[in-house]
Amino acid sequence: MLKKKHIETYEDYLAFVEELRDHDRRYYEEFQPIISDYEYDILLKEVENCEKKHPHWIVSYSPTQKVREGTSKAFVQKKHTVPMLSLANTYSQEEVQDFITRVKKLLHKEAVLFSVELKMDGTALSIRYEKGHFSRALTRGDGWEGDDVTENVKTIRSLPMNIHGAPDILEIRGEVFMDKKTFRDLNQEREEEGLEAWANPRNAAAGSLKLLDAKEVAKRKLDIILYGIVEGGKEITSQYEVHEFLQKLGLPVVKKEYRALCSNLEELMEFSRKIQKIREDLPFEIDGIVIKVDDILSYEELGTTGKCPRYAVAYKFAPEQAYTKIHDITIQIGRTGVLTPVAELEPVHLAGSTISRATLHNLEEIKRKDIRKGDHVVIEKGGDVIPKVVCVDLSKRKSDSEPFEMPKFCPNCGTKVVHSSEEVAIRCPNTKCLARKLRHIQFFASKAAMDIENMGEKVSQQLVTKGLVTRKSDIYLLDEKSLQVLEGFKEKSIHNLLGSIESSKKCSLSRFIVALEIKHVGAETSELLADYFCSLKDLMKASKEDLLELSGIGEKVADSIVEYFQDKENVEDIELLLERGVIPYHEKKQKQMDHSFSNKTFVLTGSLENYSRESAASLIKERGGKTSESVSQKTDFVLVGKDPGSKYEKAKKLGVRILSENEFVEML
Repeated sequence: MLKKKHIETYEDYLAFVEELRDHDRRYYEEFQPIISDYEYDILLKEVENCEKKHPHWIVSYSPTQKVREGTSKAFVQKKHTVPMLSLANTYSQEEVQDFITRVKKLLHKEAVLFSVELKMDGTALSIRYEKGHFSRALTRGDGWEGDDVTENVKTIRSLPMNIHGAPDILEIRGEVFMDKKTFRDLNQEREEEGLEAWANPRNAAAGSLKLLDAKEVAKRKLDIILYGIVEGGKEITSQYEVHEFLQKLGLPVVKKEYRALCSNLEELMEFSRKIQKIREDLPFEIDGIVIKVDDILSYEELGTTGKCPRYAVAYKFAPEQAYTKIHDITIQIGRTGVLTPVAELEPVHLAGSTISRATLHNLEEIKRKDIRKGDHVVIEKGGDVIPKVVCVDLSKRKSDSEPFEMPKFCPNCGTKVVHSSEEVAIRCPNTKCLARKLRHIQFFASKAAMDIENMGEKVSQQLVTKGLVTRKSDIYLLDEKSLQVLEGFKEKSIHNLLGSIESSKKCSLSRFIVALEIKHVGAETSELLADYFCSLKDLMKASKEDLLELSGIGEKVADSIVEYFQDKENVEDIELLLERGVIPYHEKKQKQMDHSFSNKTFVLTGSLENYSRESAASLIKERGGKTSESVSQKTDFVLVGKDPGSKYEKAKKLGVRILSENEFVEML
């Protein structure tokens, strides 16, 4: 990290450029930034100011000279029909006023109307529809060409694959994001698995979009908001009206109350203050507002400055931070035994809530920031979601302060911890560890699993620590007498909890499978297993070969499922759950077993004109067929759309029957 705050010499300038390039790599390639956007923009502004004073110093690889995102070798690159530039950032009213003055001067106008909207904190995309059918999605890349992520974008449920009433060619710009709840849930799963937690929802979305397996992308539940037209909207001359036009086509746009038309600085700042007040309550992340000249016809006249358009600017909200003290660093033990260090803070108000704890993720993170017990620190909410320690105030560190070390033994059960060279996580290997049991019980009762209301974290903790619940099936032995020993539990609390436990007994098979916590088996895989086996008994006796018959089940998942049901303790607990009244049921979807698709295996490749892959697969399954991701001798049909991949070639070699979309429709 740089020691200097300002550039004084040419050597300083080169050092700042290299520092920025390193941060670009962490942000755009590794999706794990180590500084905030605000800190990055401060560095960038210093370089920009230096380059204005010393234009002869400018190097071609400076981040000021190009769009920073770049492309990935794992994807095919395609050219943008219109360059996809990035916005200049402002953080002060003075800078916004400078933008307004500059626009008026360039347009030779006394009055200019501005369209204002939310600045979504995601990753930019260019989406293309041809004759109403979704045909392509490209990332920003270097601004001139981007990565073709079409297959991954097809997994975004809010984006329609077909629209009516659109021009023959419609190219629009938007932002892919991950909502706050999904981010929190997936990050918790990552930490339980010993994986590095994502820094914020934006990096989670960007990393997900660059996965090579579209099925994995689908599990990340990405969303999208569209906001601009670059081709196909000639009749629209107002940026404010762009949103109305896209909404009429059935495309996802930001709500009307999050947009405005403003004519001066005062109105712009009033809109900004309104958005900052509701920012915490939004289900997704924003990092500011975007101010655009409303008259689209004037964009060409305004032009660009290298990598930024002159008709728009981002007014970013400076991160809200707080100053506090670390009283202690404690260890939290997860369901899989991962030891996570947590900073116990002097309570402080930050971004609408009181913060008393902040996860420190792992030992590597603590060492990088040199965080110690007793330190005075600056905290902020990472991505405005998870409290994190930004930096330490070394001037207030005591002379006898010592670096933090992870315990060599589990602080809960005393078992020696293990650290694999393949992961950053340190684990307690004792499956009977009380802390691990508590996490298992908490998950079993959670909304994602058995959904037992009134059995939250504190109640679960009492049940486990008082020895009332040591495994999942014990929950269904609880009665009025046993619950009377819980602190704060009176007649009404006891009645509510017992009622919730009773209600949870009848549950779907897929939810029950989730609650078992089989490694590598999440909600989607649980649904797949439930649909295929239809009963818990059949799933429990399934062999690895049986499991591998399912499209979407690989070797790792199959091994994990077989291993789980071979464990005597797991089987015993399941049997006790069933004895105590838990009834996992499965509602089998009605299928047309006399259809020509019955018991046939389909593989889909290429882009279909009238169906998304999801809807085509659903039609096949409704008629008794099934789908697979790979072509083999067992494949009956390969349904081929536009631009098919290697599956098409493999089908031809194996002599598998190939269906065009028209043939598929006829067979339906």
